[in-house]
Amino acid sequence: MDQHLEVFVKVVEKENFSKAAEELHMTQPAVSQYIRTLEESVGTRLLERSNKYVRLNKAGEIVYHHAKEIIALYTKMQSLVDDLTKRASGPIAIGASYTFGEYILPHIIAKMQEQFPLINPSIRIQNTKEIIELVKKHQLDIGIIEGLYKQDILNSEVVSKDRMVIVAGPRHPLLSQTEEIKISDLEEETWILREEGSGTREAAENLFEMYEFTPKKIMVFGSTQLIKESVEAGLGISLLSSWAIKKELTNGYIGIINAKGLPFKRNFSILTHTSYQTKALKTFIETLRDYLADPSKHTF
Repeated sequence: MDQHLEVFVKVVEKENFSKAAEELHMTQPAVSQYIRTLEESVGTRLLERSNKYVRLNKAGEIVYHHAKEIIALYTKMQSLVDDLTKRASGPIAIGASYTFGEYILPHIIAKMQEQFPLINPSIRIQNTKEIIELVKKHQLDIGIIEGLYKQDILNSEVVSKDRMVIVAGPRHPLLSQTEEIKISDLEEETWILREEGSGTREAAENLFEMYEFTPKKIMVFGSTQLIKESVEAGLGISLLSSWAIKKELTNGYIGIINAKGLPFKRNFSILTHTSYQTKALKTFIETLRDYLADPSKHTF
């Protein structure tokens, strides 16, 4: 791999020549020379420099974006070559949307590490839309999202169904109601939802569309944990994954509203950029499938 690109990316991310040199185990003059040579090769300046900062200009933004992809592709290529003779090992960049990443992925990683300690996973947790973009840009080897991926740019596969239920705080009057209620009767309730771009938000909007109503009041919060705390406090109700509420249900912090047509089901899908996969990535996918296929993991 061209080391000039590696040095350039490090300078950009550290915003400082000295810090980049220290991390790369190089001298600062050597780093400066690499940047000058790269700029001469490209034919224009890439960085704006001062005593206080190092910043990308427009040309630098283009080079940085593609340099990241080139480095990621080189790393993947090297891992594939290494796999010809080695057991499952090396880095995997895994991305997951919030529900899967916070409540399911840690257990899968723990299971994999028990059997394959030489695999070194790194994790990014962001909403579904952001995970898709990171896989497209080769910043992630695999993404796990809520819902379906509807484009042809990436390979996608549904790996599990997610059961979603409507939850309320322990003192909510609807929890004591034994007869099923219609979901559309919840139109007057305050609904606490995730932000746009979230798979959980998309599921809630699909539910409203299916039952032809729009809540009179919606509150938007940026994390599932905050939504659970708010539901427990009595601020409103929400549609959440059964994976995300196991502890709260066990401890009686929240309850499930007995609504007709629930649980609402959505998909968990995996996204990869290529059919060529390292042994480490294949091992992770196999571990993920085994975990999700265990019925005991799906019960409340």
